[in-house]
Amino acid sequence: MNVIIKNIPNSITCLNLLSGCFACIFAFKGDYDMVALCIGLSAMFDFLDGMAARLLHAYSPLGKELDSLADLISFGLAPGLMIWHFMNNGCTFHGLDEYRSWWALSALLIPVFSALRLAKFNIDTRQTTSFIGLPVPANALFWIGICQGALQQSGEMRSGYIIVLLIAIFSFLMVSEIPMFSLKLKNMKLKENCLRYLILIAAVIFLVSFGLAGLAATIGLYIILSLLAPRKS
Repeated sequence: MNVIIKNIPNSITCLNLLSGCFACIFAFKGDYDMVALCIGLSAMFDFLDGMAARLLHAYSPLGKELDSLADLISFGLAPGLMIWHFMNNGCTFHGLDEYRSWWALSALLIPVFSALRLAKFNIDTRQTTSFIGLPVPANALFWIGICQGALQQSGEMRSGYIIVLLIAIFSFLMVSEIPMFSLKLKNMKLKENCLRYLILIAAVIFLVSFGLAGLAATIGLYIILSLLAPRKS
């Protein structure tokens, strides 16, 4: 029985990984809605495996490594392939459209820097209650929002150059030394969770107003609030 209980969190993590694999398949097909759904499921499983580990006291070095590997596929490779497909089929590179496929390869920086971010997180003892650098799930949600928003628009929103610039910025943010607060609630106190409640309220407003495109605005606000939040001495 103890062996079964010990492996419940790892089983949930495997569901995260499996959902991420499905997201990669749908990314190759250009089914962005299904990519978003699968990444959303991965995010849910990523939350549940940590909760299960805490409730069951089932922490293990294997679980930590497995979680990072699953996150790399679900929140690194899957959004990277989605943006790669979108850049090949939905973006414009004014004057350099013949090099579109080469420009699209820049999307592979998303999984590369996600791997660097996860490796850094695993050996960084400072990131126990908060983050240093943009977490990879947040980065994945941003790209879902960007892709969905670009599909709804035309003109500059479809500019491949803007996508390349955002890839560079968010790749840097993942491995930067910028402190980012965690969205996990340890209690329900307003004073201690003011920023977290603000993000949750903003996310609801953005999603109702803009659909999945609101995810990009939510992550943008999260980054801004993290930059403005007072630093602990």
